[in-house]
Amino acid sequence: MLDAGKILEKDRGASYVLEKLTEAGYEAYLVGGCVRDAVLDRPIKDIDIATSALPEQVIACFPRTAPTGLQHGTVTVILQQGTYEVTTFRKEAEYEGFRRPSSVAYISDLTEDLKRRDFTMNAMAMDGAGNVVDPFEGQKDLALGVLRCVGKAEERFGEDALRMLRCIRFASTYELQVEESTWQALLAQAPLLRHIAMERVRSELQRMIDGPAPARAVRLLLASRLTAYLKKQLPLPFERWLAWDNALDAVSALEEQHDRWSMLLMLLEVPADIVRTALQELTFSRADGDAVWAVLALREEVAAQLSGGGDPQDAALQTDPAPLERVWKVRAVRSGEAAARALLRLLRVLQPIAGQRGELALFLDTAAPELVRRGEDWLREVPCFSLKELAISGKDLASELGMQPGPWMGKLLQFLLERTALGEMPNERESLLQAARAAK
Repeated sequence: MLDAGKILEKDRGASYVLEKLTEAGYEAYLVGGCVRDAVLDRPIKDIDIATSALPEQVIACFPRTAPTGLQHGTVTVILQQGTYEVTTFRKEAEYEGFRRPSSVAYISDLTEDLKRRDFTMNAMAMDGAGNVVDPFEGQKDLALGVLRCVGKAEERFGEDALRMLRCIRFASTYELQVEESTWQALLAQAPLLRHIAMERVRSELQRMIDGPAPARAVRLLLASRLTAYLKKQLPLPFERWLAWDNALDAVSALEEQHDRWSMLLMLLEVPADIVRTALQELTFSRADGDAVWAVLALREEVAAQLSGGGDPQDAALQTDPAPLERVWKVRAVRSGEAAARALLRLLRVLQPIAGQRGELALFLDTAAPELVRRGEDWLREVPCFSLKELAISGKDLASELGMQPGPWMGKLLQFLLERTALGEMPNERESLLQAARAAK
């Protein structure tokens, strides 16, 4: 742990806000995550400031402010260096819906303000001189590698059930061991997660999987059984991750969040359409859900085409890769180049992992090695991946064939696109029109 005061040396705007409030006779501190990360010498993302000044007094101290959260005592100070949220010291009334306090009351005591926070490492403050105020021994817990609730853990989780997911995210992100009474309280209060909106759950899950230790996050989720208490039950057998324990450690090798989600959901071995429905229930954006679905659907389609409804081992891919090449090119065109390249990234990580059983494991043993070796080369041979890249349009077809526009146009264009992808004809206007006339 290094000098926490370095945050003020680097961020002159934050230092200025503290200075102005102090000069006006108020107490002012950096609080929460920025202090935690400064203590750990980690990059600072968001800076929050707490003060004894009331919102109207904060507004009076600065020429430019915005009333971004007056109901919670928060004013945003606007400086040339950036924006800074300043919140009045407060204590909270009873929580409503296991998520938010019914009301807040302004107070003048910093320790009382820090007492309402979730974990000791987030209940630290720092003044303008760089001195850390740590009434709940957050620094000691960080030094010991421990994540502990402020006060009684059951009360903290009972106030805001989302804190249970935050507990898992913090434990995985910061490589901390959840303190025993905190963990037992999480297990006891897990059913309260049913009160939390799915978009809040999704946000925490995304941050876990995008973090530095997604495998640890997944294992903690499984151990906590929090996924059994979501507001909407998902048709996903999360326990199947246990059978792919070695593969979980490989997730962090993937840089893109879409790739990480695709790999984790592929390991559950459920149909891609079911996965897409689950992602919709989790409030993933349509673009994010479709990106993951396309990768899973592509693998399913390749496996199905190779097996012909039977066992993929019967495809004899080791002796003749031609069937795989043909299926790969056609299905890559249908799913899109991005999905094809994403699947190859996943297979490079997954393919060395052996010792499993089931359809996915069989695919990894048979088709995956050849795809890892040749898949990129086969994609480079494909002249175009979309109808927009074809040298002819639906209008050209209608004019050439003397037919009225209709669904037939899309089907014929897709046929031509796939024949082009397979190298059976060049992507040239006359060749495509000739093929269209023959197909008519």
